[in-house]
Amino acid sequence: MKIPQIVTCLVVVLLSFNFATAQNNKLTIISSGVYKENNNTDIEKAIDTDNHKTLLAAYKATDLKDMLNESGPFTIFAPSDNAFSKFSKSRFQSMLNSDDKNQLKAVLKYHIVPGKLTASKILKALCRGKGKTTFTTIQGDKITATMRGLDIILTDNMGNSAKITVADTTQGNGVMHEIDSVILPTRI
Repeated sequence: MKIPQIVTCLVVVLLSFNFATAQNNKLTIISSGVYKENNNTDIEKAIDTDNHKTLLAAYKATDLKDMLNESGPFTIFAPSDNAFSKFSKSRFQSMLNSDDKNQLKAVLKYHIVPGKLTASKILKALCRGKGKTTFTTIQGDKITATMRGLDIILTDNMGNSAKITVADTTQGNGVMHEIDSVILPTRI
């Protein structure tokens, strides 16, 4: 049974209120409805968790730290360690250990969007876009956001998709959303 667009938007508006309330209280919403407090002040601290060791290693291997901490705000769609385990381990290790970090930087930059896009703002954009919206990453390619039930799904230009599993982790110059897969730019 297909849900009418008005019902979907009403649900999105109600969820947006919950996401906005959590954002104002510096809480993170986890898809199961559990909230956790997070007061990180910069990107490295925000991704320095037990669930983002691979992302942190990739981030440290590039020179993105200064750019991300000194400018912004940014939205980071942060693949979890489990997301990286689905990605080709040999390909990732090759990018991580290479003297030329351009491919690694391209992948990381593809997960970053200029501006502070809270889950509430993403949901509102999805309503305005009749269930679909796009964001241009700092890498230059677009990510398409859609809804699957109550989940926000990000899709790259090659058809790979990732679900936001933890929303609105606040960090000093933006917001981070944990995703369950690595998405890839067209040019790597």
